[in-house]
Formats: sequence, structure tokens, C-alpha cells
Amino acid sequence: MNAGPRGQDARPLPMPPQSRIETEDGDMRRVGVELEFSGLEIADAASLVADFIGGSVFDDTDYEKEIRGDDRGSWGVEVDFELLKSMGRKQEEDGEDGEAQQSALDELVEEVVRRSSAVVVPLEVVSPPIPMDQLGELNPLIEALRQAGAEGTSDSWAYAFGMHLNPELPGTDAGTILSYMKAFFCLFDWMVEESEIDLTRRITPYIAPFPKDYVEQVVDPAYQPELSALIDDYLDANPTRNRVLDMLPLFAHLDSARVSESVSDPRIKSRPTLHYRLPDCEIGRENWDLSEAWMIWLQVEYLAADTRRLDDLCSRYHQHLHEASAVFPSAWSIDPDVDLASID
Repeated sequence: MNAGPRGQDARPLPMPPQSRIETEDGDMRRVGVELEFSGLEIADAASLVADFIGGSVFDDTDYEKEIRGDDRGSWGVEVDFELLKSMGRKQEEDGEDGEAQQSALDELVEEVVRRSSAVVVPLEVVSPPIPMDQLGELNPLIEALRQAGAEGTSDSWAYAFGMHLNPELPGTDAGTILSYMKAFFCLFDWMVEESEIDLTRRITPYIAPFPKDYVEQVVDPAYQPELSALIDDYLDANPTRNRVLDMLPLFAHLDSARVSESVSDPRIKSRPTLHYRLPDCEIGRENWDLSEAWMIWLQVEYLAADTRRLDDLCSRYHQHLHEASAVFPSAWSIDPDVDLASID
């Protein structure tokens, strides 16, 4: 067990509907959280996380730190830039004399990349899977990072930092997965407006919306594919990680061979979760924490669990998409129909 301040002064966050709280195995669903920010050195951020969980820092490379000591799993702090991380790994693989063996050119490239990326390439804190009823315990960590000088999306025009949520699913059958996809597509326009996404992030490819034709296909009430067809259809339309709700980690977990045939990307991490990438990380803003993004995500949870309302919304949204003009598309707006203040 850890001895850090984890859980102290932390208020629990609201939960999904009772029918969606547990996995198929009867365990509390978990959520991985990723926070992108600037303003701190990687060693300082890692030390702060270690103090928070009562753990210890292990240096994987100069750009990747592992923090052990949390009974829920290891934490990570890393520079969110693949070139720097791969350079660091190469140096480690070279052994104790790696620095001497590394060519002068490699050293120069690494230093130039490190310096030039310091402003716009974020650090990333990656949590282990956290049981949903413990998610509120991350808010004191966010406050500690802010007090130490962490900066978020709105602290500079050049920042396009996000907070990713990776909620474990209550089931991995096609019907359950599809209910989340349909609910997300129906609510997406509302979620973007409610989340007030920073312009810098809107113009990056990382949170690209889904193709209209694919959304229309999925929200069609008649679309009820088997799992293999669901994965194939997704891969045909979205052979990329750059989607606001990235399904590749989940589909790689369920059928890695099928995914690897369509998408060759070592960054795809197989896991039984959705990868929700929409929210900005506003860690530098006073009083900002997980609550805002989590409450918006809960609307997806509630809609996915409400079969009758979901079917009705899908029918109406499918008709809207079918009739919408590509030149002058009409707006789609809905009332999420769940009083956020009443969720407990």
C-alpha cells in the first residue's frame, strides 16, 4: 500500500448509471487518464507524482519516467514526442557507454529537437487504470501540478494540450460497443460546444471528427453488425489514431491481427477501453480539474444505457444527416436530457 497523500481532501466524482458501473467480470470499471501540459521539467513532474502516490521514480530514459508504488499500477511521466523518446531508448539500449558511442550528429540532433520542442511539446502524466469511484483522487494531483507551475492549453497560443480519458467498457460485445459509438455520435456536436475546445487544438489533426458517411452508417437504426463487421467498417473508414473517439486500442485488444492489417502504428496500445481525446487540458486555470470533462462524458454513459432514447435519437440524427446539404448543412442540436446536477 502507498503512504502518499492520495485520496486526501478528494471528493468522489459522479458515477455512470448503475447498470454501467461494473465490467462483465463484476469489477468496478476503471478509467485511465492522460494529462498534457508544459511549464515543468520532467524530473520535477515525476518527483511530484511520486510524492503524491508515495512511490519512487525509475528512469526508463531521459524522456520517460516510471513511478512505482501505487497498488493500482505504475504511473508514467514522459515527453510526448516520439523522436525524443526513441532517441532516449536507443541510448539506454547502447548500455553504460551509450553516451560515448552515440555519434556527434545524433547528439546535436537530439539537443536541437529538445530545445526547439520545449515550448510546444508537452509533458504527459499517464495514470494507471483508476476505479471510477476513485477518479476524484486525481484532482488534488492536478492542483499540485498547477501550484508547481504546470501550464495548460489556454496559457499560450502555441499550446494544443489535451486531457484523454480511457474508460473501460462494461462489456466488449458488439451491442455494448455500438451503443457507446451511437451515443457519442449523437452527442458530439453538443459535446464540442459544451467543452469550448481551444482553436489551436481544433485545427490539429489529433481530434479529427469522423467522416460524415461513417457517422450516418453507424447511427442508422438498422446498423447492428457482428463484432468482426463492426471492426472492419471502422477500419475501412478510419485507418488512423487521429479520431476524437479513437477505437483502435479497443479493437486491437479484441482482434489485433485485424487491426494490424489495416493500421501499422506502434503507438496503438491494446486495451479494453475507449480513447476519448476531446477535452482540453486547462491545468493552469484556477479550479480546473477532471470534473468538467467527466460530467460531459457521463452524458454518453447515460444515453448509451437508455436504449429507447438512444434509438429515437439515432433515428432522428440519421434522417438529419441524410437530408443535410453538403454545401449548407443545417445545425444539429439536442438536449442531453440528463440533469448533470442530479447525477450522484
